[in-house]
Amino acid sequence: MSHPHPELDAPPPLTTDGLRIVALGGLGEIGRNMTVFEIAAAHGPNRLLVVDCGVLFPEEEQPGVDLILPDFDYIRGRLDDIEAIVLTHAHEDHIGAVPYLLRERADIPIVGSRLTLALVDAKLLEHRIRPVTRQVAEGDRMRFGPFDCEFFAVNHSIPDALAVALRTPAGLVLHTGDFKMDQLPLDGRLTDLGGFARLGAEGIDLLMSDSTNAEVGGFVTSERDIGPVIDDVFRTAEQRVIVACFASHIHRVQQVLDAAADSGRKVCFVGRSMVRNMGVATDLGYLRAPEGIMVEQKEIDDLPPEKVVLICTGSQGEPMSAMSRMANRDHQIRITRGDTVLLASSLIPGNENAVNRVINGLTRWGARVVHKGNALVHVSGHAPAGELLYVLNLTKPGNFLPIHGEWRHLRAHAALAELTGVPRDNVVIAEDGVVVDLVDGQVAITGAVPAGYVYVDGATVGEVTETSLKDRRILGEEGFISIVVAVDSTSGKIVARPEIHARGAGIVDEDFHDVVSRIQEVLEGAAADGINDVRQLRQLIRRTAGKWVSESYRRRPMIIPVVVEV
Repeated sequence: MSHPHPELDAPPPLTTDGLRIVALGGLGEIGRNMTVFEIAAAHGPNRLLVVDCGVLFPEEEQPGVDLILPDFDYIRGRLDDIEAIVLTHAHEDHIGAVPYLLRERADIPIVGSRLTLALVDAKLLEHRIRPVTRQVAEGDRMRFGPFDCEFFAVNHSIPDALAVALRTPAGLVLHTGDFKMDQLPLDGRLTDLGGFARLGAEGIDLLMSDSTNAEVGGFVTSERDIGPVIDDVFRTAEQRVIVACFASHIHRVQQVLDAAADSGRKVCFVGRSMVRNMGVATDLGYLRAPEGIMVEQKEIDDLPPEKVVLICTGSQGEPMSAMSRMANRDHQIRITRGDTVLLASSLIPGNENAVNRVINGLTRWGARVVHKGNALVHVSGHAPAGELLYVLNLTKPGNFLPIHGEWRHLRAHAALAELTGVPRDNVVIAEDGVVVDLVDGQVAITGAVPAGYVYVDGATVGEVTETSLKDRRILGEEGFISIVVAVDSTSGKIVARPEIHARGAGIVDEDFHDVVSRIQEVLEGAAADGINDVRQLRQLIRRTAGKWVSESYRRRPMIIPVVVEV
């Protein structure tokens, strides 16, 4: 998939007093967040700063795909011009593509908070990459080439999240990253509204703000309100409690650990990413496990079920996650009657069907499933409309560019900006690949660049195309028919009866008699006309078989003709 913009040409050269902003992901979608900022240099090539570098997770119509990356083509020829990659926080949709960019230039400095860099380091270790890192914290101000960056604390569903302000020759830009305004956060770390107000007084030329919950009214529910619900789940659980949440949601895991300790249960982490991330969080002091509460997976069979808590991934119904495999009876941990499963997350748009399948599968095996639909077991990490209005009024930006959201979220956030007094001409809604320039205090769309999907499939990156995905969908939904025909290499005449085999097409072998006769007739006619080119013969076979299947079965399987010359 890509976002072509036939109405937009390639952007003109950047003016010396301008700032160029190009999102290679995250606009018009939830995930794959990556924004490139560009400043014209007086001498030499323009300088670039990248904010976030994340992945998008595949949907059902992308079979076999593991991850979706931003398209690096826009910066591939200018990797040496990148001053740094600034990471706002350690969620996969913001850091997951870092290893793939560092494969192309390994010494790009990675800038982030203590926890963010620790989780990135653990990820890069698996890719055998040793990064160049620069640790920052809220209140720090650092220069990366011509980019003067100041960092601000923001509250999110992972600790140590940051917003970044960029002071450039074209003006002051505030990029909020993902944020909310929980007034009683579990770690006591509030979104720095005072810092935002100070920037507003200085004069923010462009605000780029998280739009995920722009359609949701009011203010966010505090994480603290979830604690009593989790305690009640543990108190009423008959046997094991199995919790599924994001492998980065340290606050939620801490609440589960506390509830387990209060109920006298032992806890086991299940899944590589969960074990890795919680190990990092524990080592750095972000996660505090009561002494003696943690056990290895091999020990849980020796414990009474009512004394066991398992924490795993799979709250979004990911096909290969521990929770999905448990629901499918494809995991060494078997769901039994009396187990309680807690899905401690909200639904990412597009994952509803996958999550519902997991809930049904778990329920089938006798589990009691507690999820956001029937209990307050999760609150969003993103600011709803009331908080977004608060930030807009606090910062008073001259221009506004909504980020991080689908089209409906971006438009809703843009409408909020207009309500607070940002002039309509100063509110720009862009999507991936659209070039936005800030010049003389005014933003404008000036062109577009390629920003398509790059698919990771096993060890391959970028080799899977939309065409191959279409083929996979056809194979999965319609099946295939193979037709093998032997012809004389000189005359093109058939020397043996065509052989037909079908898989998944819903056609039995006995039904092929009619189409075999048709294929023979067509090939005999081709031979009489002097046609013996193998490519042409394959086309005739495919067209004849395809027409027969469509007329007889109203299906469109993949047809694979094989012509053997003898």
